[in-house]
Amino acid sequence: MEYIATIKTDFPDKFGIPRQSGRIRDLQGIVVFEPKYRSADAVKGLGEFNYIWLLWEFDVPEPESFHATVRPPRLGGNTRVGVFATRSPFRPNRIGLSCVRLEEIRLTENGPELIVSGVDMKDGTRIVDIKPYIPYTDCREDATGSFAEELKDYRLTVKIPEEILSVIPEEKRAGLTAVLAEDPRPSYHDDPARIYGISYAGFNISFQVCDDTLTVLNVLRLPQNS
Repeated sequence: MEYIATIKTDFPDKFGIPRQSGRIRDLQGIVVFEPKYRSADAVKGLGEFNYIWLLWEFDVPEPESFHATVRPPRLGGNTRVGVFATRSPFRPNRIGLSCVRLEEIRLTENGPELIVSGVDMKDGTRIVDIKPYIPYTDCREDATGSFAEELKDYRLTVKIPEEILSVIPEEKRAGLTAVLAEDPRPSYHDDPARIYGISYAGFNISFQVCDDTLTVLNVLRLPQNS
């Protein structure tokens, strides 16, 4: 397969990325096509859909052997379930699937770009294919979600001191707060003294979690790539 595009997002690292697409609408990305596919004709009619599927490649090493079970983070990292019952990146083929909202198709001198929201991908992720989301076939009202449903409403209370929040650009604040509320930590981490850090929108954000409250401690601007 050929890669048709890459996506630009606010996440240079894996830590902190939402575990599923669509959870945080404020997280936007830009799909930039490879030169071979920079044709306005290729996206003709796509703007009539407001959601699309992105198929992409996980940024993890090729598996040396097949592992039939994995340990989902939302089950505490200790319970094993079948790999095909999860969306773990550690699978035979490193294919990811995301349903994102198509906000805009922007025509540029380098071809069309897709502005999407609800992303759950690392910056620079390579996209294999794009397909429209079709409600009458893709939405199943009687679908069950197994263990993934159990913690769907779990959120942390996020506290960001005003002097720290003011450092973050205003248009990035809602996304940051929502990402932190999702609790980026592995589920088996529960040390209130531990300091974590995520890279987001050009900043490193350090925080601690005590009980159900996450407190941001500091924000540092990341060095710009030359």
